[in-house]
Parts: sequence; C-alpha cells; structure tokens
Amino acid sequence: MKKFIESISNVWKIEELKNRILITLGLLLVYRFGAQVTLPGIDATQLGNLAGQTKEGIGSILDMFTGGAFSQASVFALGIMPYISASIVVQLMGIAIPYLQKLQSDGESGRKKINQITRWLTIGITLVQGPTYIYNLYRTLPSNAFLLGFNSFEFLFSSVVILVTGTIFAMWLGEKITDKGIGNGISLLIMVGILARLPQAFIQEFTTRVTNNNGGPMLLVIEIIIWLLVIICCVLLVMAIRKIPVQYARRTTSGDFEQDMLGGNRQWIPLKLNASGVMPIIFAQAIMFIPAALAGLSKSDASQSIVGAFSNMFGFWYNFVFATLIIVFTFFYTAITVPTNKMSDDLKRSGGFIPGIRPGVETSDYLDKVMSLITFPGSLFLALIAVFPAIVVSVMDVQQSWAMFFGGTSLIIMVGVAIDTMQQINSYLLNKHYDGLMKSGKNRKAVA
Repeated sequence: MKKFIESISNVWKIEELKNRILITLGLLLVYRFGAQVTLPGIDATQLGNLAGQTKEGIGSILDMFTGGAFSQASVFALGIMPYISASIVVQLMGIAIPYLQKLQSDGESGRKKINQITRWLTIGITLVQGPTYIYNLYRTLPSNAFLLGFNSFEFLFSSVVILVTGTIFAMWLGEKITDKGIGNGISLLIMVGILARLPQAFIQEFTTRVTNNNGGPMLLVIEIIIWLLVIICCVLLVMAIRKIPVQYARRTTSGDFEQDMLGGNRQWIPLKLNASGVMPIIFAQAIMFIPAALAGLSKSDASQSIVGAFSNMFGFWYNFVFATLIIVFTFFYTAITVPTNKMSDDLKRSGGFIPGIRPGVETSDYLDKVMSLITFPGSLFLALIAVFPAIVVSVMDVQQSWAMFFGGTSLIIMVGVAIDTMQQINSYLLNKHYDGLMKSGKNRKAVA
C-alpha cells in the first residue's frame, strides 16, 4: 500500500501529467453536470414515467450509456452514442469504399478527413435520433409535463436543436480529453456514464438483500466476490495475447568510430485473444433490436410472442441468440480489423521472419490460422461474459440494475478503458524516469 501511495504521489510531481489529469477531470465534470440539465420546456418533476421506462430492458442500456441523461430528458440525452454509431459505420464502409480506403492509408491527413466525415455523419444520425427521442417523450410523459404545450412545434424544433448540439458538445469534450487530457476521451465519457449508475444500483441491491431481508448480508458479500472474479476474468480477456516469435536477419551498421553488429535480434508479434474488443457485443446488441421492432408491426399472436421473447433481456432465447451473434461478429470483426497480409508484408520489408515459416504468403496464412484458433476461445469467453448478467439474475435473483455490472458491454468497457488509462499514465511515469503504477514508484536515475 505504501508503494502504491508513493506511485500516486509521483504522478503529481510531473507537471504535464498533473495538468492533463486536472483537465480530464474538469471536462468530465462538465459532462456530468450537463447530464443533469433537463431540456427546456419539460417539467423536471414529472419524469417518473420516463425513469420507469429505463429501469429494465432496452431502456436501461440506453440510460446506462448516457449516465442517466436519457431518463432525465437531459440536453445530453443521446449522449455520445451517435458518434460511436457513426464511427462504426465509417469503419465498416472503409472495407467497401475505395475513397475511404485511400484516406486510411494517407496517414495524418487522411485521418483528419475521416474524422471530419465521422463528425458530419454524427450530426446526420443525431438529426434522426433526436425527433425519435422527442416522440418517445410524447408517448411516455403526461401532457402537462410539456410547459410549451403538448406537440408544439416550438418545443420539437428547439429540443432537436439542443439534442444535436448536446451530442456535438459531448463529442468535442471527448476530443479535447484526447488532445489535452490523458487520452481515450470518448471512451472515458462512456465509462463515466456507466460508473454514474453503479452507486444507485448497489444501493438498490443492498436495500433488497439487507433491509428487506432477502438473502441477508452474506449473500450480498457472495455477490461482491463473484463480481470481483468476473472483473478479473475481464482483465485477463482484455490483456491476453499470443506471442508469435520473430527473427530478424543479421545486419551491419557503420559509424565514424565504431562498427556495431546487430544480428539475430529476436522479438515477437502480439496477437490479442480478443482483438475485436467490445465491438461484437455492440453489433449483436443492435441486431437484437430488430426482431422485436419488426414483430411489433404485426398484431398476430406469433408476433407478440416474438416481441415478448426478444424484449426480455434476461430470457433464455434472447441470450441464446445474443451469444451466437457475438461469436459470429467476433470472427467477422477480427477478420476485417487484423490485417494479416499487411503484417506479413511489413515483416518481410523489415527483414524479419517467423522461424520455420517462409516470408510472404505462408507467413500471412500462418498468422491468419493462429488468429482464427485463438479467436474461437476468445469469442466463447466474450459471449459468456455478455450473457452473465442473465445468469446471475436467474440463479441468484439479483436486481437487474445491479446485474448489468456483472458482464456485458458495460463491464468490458469499464475494464478496457481503465487499463488503457493506466497504461497512458504509466508511459508518462516511465518517460520521466519513474517506475510505473504497478511498481515501487522510486525515482529512476537517467542513463546518460
């Protein structure tokens, strides 16, 4: 514990890192403050029906990713999710559209143009989602909750403009955290929104178990232990890699006074067990909205049974289909994001090779084979974590709001962003000759 405190104190000794952390915390505070500001023209005291809509099911997921802004009818009600959707669309379109492929290979200039395209697409998506959200308010809230009048054009127009502006402002905050803060701005906004729901969810579970005497404190302790074990498993899933050994040919470099022989340098290529991250869960979650939406257009008994099955996030058939889609999308997303052909070409150009494997096509095939082999258990593990909330609800009768933190998108995001943030801070400490957060924190002596 003493070493950890010393490591934290070293963070504040680095002026640049301290300023970046303070900027990050300040911008996150602005985002959380905005999430509590209700849209003008809505009576904030009559949001009970909207809050009830987000206690379970799909509404709870939307409210979690916006940090409660969705249920507050906030100016940040749409959160940063339109930007995430736009980023996914642009990334997938980059596979099929030659212009985007060219931009991806143009370096920094291409990246700036892709970012600009993503921003404009974000505005387009928000212009569609904004009126949809207002329509949901019309259906959910009582008519006297609208201070400017029910179905008034003034309220509709101003609210859509504010929702679009709120999403753009949240996007700007994320980019500023990335540029001026400690990085991963968009991911940090999502993580903070998820963490904002954690205390309330735990208090509800504590009240149910202890105050209402439904299992007692011992069962609550068991739940916390299981939760910590699941977090450890998520950490292992995020950080697990397969090391592919690489051998570099011997080469000679000449200098004015000496000749160094650099030969036989052995390194390795890290292939992640879960190279696709949380994206398969996001894709699968989006697909799961479709059956219930299509079946809702029909009033037949069969359609209503489909609506019931796919509206229950903790039901068997929902999670069975959900897990299957996650496994499929894990292979799909890994195939389009891990360029084994490019890895093979880069390795060949740098004079490297995998022992026992010929450079070129054989290396590419070998990397693709290894990637497929490690992706299969990774996809199964990811699917298990995704459906684990449904397991704890059915087995241990856990409150649904608390169960959402036992797995799924929320837990993977929290673990992944936390690890990335720690690595960012670690890099600053190591560059300033301090040990990382996981070490002693003792000041290193610079090597001349």
